[in-house]
Amino acid sequence: MNEHGLITQVLTHLHIGPIIFREECVFKKEIKFGDEVKINLRVEKVTDDFSRWTMVHEIWKSGDTLSAVITIDGAWMDTVKRKLTVPPDSFNEIFKVILKDTAM
Repeated sequence: MNEHGLITQVLTHLHIGPIIFREECVFKKEIKFGDEVKINLRVEKVTDDFSRWTMVHEIWKSGDTLSAVITIDGAWMDTVKRKLTVPPDSFNEIFKVILKDTAM
């Protein structure tokens, strides 16, 4: 998400942040110190207003060995009100790009 401009400073300025409801990790192959890994992010599900989502992180070792799959269910929270919120429209555009990129 950093690649698309959702960096910590932007989230802090907008008083919004992600909240995780569920996180699951399935380990498939061992990763050792010094192994190079690549992490692919895929948006699995998202509500129409982009307020809730499921993301899948795939951790690949040496480019061709799937080592772990992390599934996260989350939402956006207003960090001042401490309540769930709908993200600003700019987030929607970023999620649309991520969805398009991961639909391949």
